[in-house]
Amino acid sequence: MLAALLLVAVPAAHARTSQEVTFEAPRDLFDPAQREGAFNEIDGLGAHALRIVLYWHDVAPDADSRVKPKLDMTDPASYDWSKYQPVLDEAKQRGWTVQLTVSGFVPRWATNGAVDTVTRPSPNEFRMFMTAVSKHFGDEVTRWSIWNEPNHPQFLLPQYDSKGRPASPAIYRGLYAAALRGLSAAGDTKPVLMGETAPTGTGKDVAPLTFLRGALCLNDKYKKTGSCTKLRVDGYAHHAYTSAAGPQFKTTKPNDVMIGVLPRLVSAVDKAANAGVLSKNLPIYLTEFGIQSTPDPIFGVSLQRQAEYRSYSERIAYYNSRVAAFSQYLLTDDLPKEGVAASEKYSGFESGLRTSDGKAKPSLEGFRLPLVAKESASGAKVTLWGLARPATGATKVTVQQHEVGSSWKTLTTVTTNSHGYWTRSASRGDAKREWRVRWTAPDGKQYTGPATRAMK
Repeated sequence: MLAALLLVAVPAAHARTSQEVTFEAPRDLFDPAQREGAFNEIDGLGAHALRIVLYWHDVAPDADSRVKPKLDMTDPASYDWSKYQPVLDEAKQRGWTVQLTVSGFVPRWATNGAVDTVTRPSPNEFRMFMTAVSKHFGDEVTRWSIWNEPNHPQFLLPQYDSKGRPASPAIYRGLYAAALRGLSAAGDTKPVLMGETAPTGTGKDVAPLTFLRGALCLNDKYKKTGSCTKLRVDGYAHHAYTSAAGPQFKTTKPNDVMIGVLPRLVSAVDKAANAGVLSKNLPIYLTEFGIQSTPDPIFGVSLQRQAEYRSYSERIAYYNSRVAAFSQYLLTDDLPKEGVAASEKYSGFESGLRTSDGKAKPSLEGFRLPLVAKESASGAKVTLWGLARPATGATKVTVQQHEVGSSWKTLTTVTTNSHGYWTRSASRGDAKREWRVRWTAPDGKQYTGPATRAMK
């Protein structure tokens, strides 16, 4: 009977046939005691691509001095790469994809006398640094990305000028152009991403679409202003985080881009292409993303909801044919802060698949076996969408369902496509109905995904 309730395959209209998923786990990968275990776990989860943010200040000589050292700053030997070297070496040995996002914080001597490490970095100094980075890590990097969240004051200042006009877009444009020159000087032709923007604008942050237009010398109507020339851009990167309302939340602020309004970014990039400042059909890279869980008292959702929201967000990305890459930030939650107010104790990120003390969340198996049950408009059916992420070809997964409090029953066995994805429709049933999947790996080990509820 259960099988009879199903089961017509749902076509993957407009879906990208394959989508890279990058993983970012700085707490785990930069700890020598945790590194090998973290690599092995990420590998076992089916991800084989990393995003690594390399902070200029971390490797620069005399980084806290106002006086620039008398060294050749295009020479890799002038820098200390020891923090990053083991991680990139291990990724290369495993044959993984690496996106290296080169970013501030910057050495103080590169800020033209600023008292901090983010105000108006020198484009010329950054040009020389990018040449050195490419000479040193070029054969271990798959693509470059320039700056982390340049529309956020934590990473670039000033965001606004004295008259309240956005200042960071023009500063970023200068840094991006300098990076291109630095890579060219090293003979580096690998892809370069622009953007890496944070999702929202405030009185302190420039909204991402406002930032995009400013960095590309466009006005509010996406018309060219001034005499800016077209820059080489191989993809646009963005961090489409959402609020505790989840991935279906649609912010009404027109220049913000959360995962629930992702088409806004595609539209903006296409308008920029029509203006002649970007290439047509430019790919979108969602280079940082995660769902915050408890114990974060402000942004955190329940552990089950985190797994459901994370999977639903990935489904959104999958069905957007322009999205070339999706991401998971973090493996393990940030450590809680000690000696601070209760409201600040969890002010880091609780978006990991494990708690700060290493306990697995439902999202851990949910990342390996994402599952979404999307309710139809009538409420009579659900569309089930899933992925056996570690699969390297077509495979079989067992779909199960139950009403909360009753035992699990097998609904059907489905065959995935060659990338591990599958879709089916099923009866919505009782409001307390949940679904999960089981998958047997080629080595015979069986994995079970977390219980998933229907989302409207």
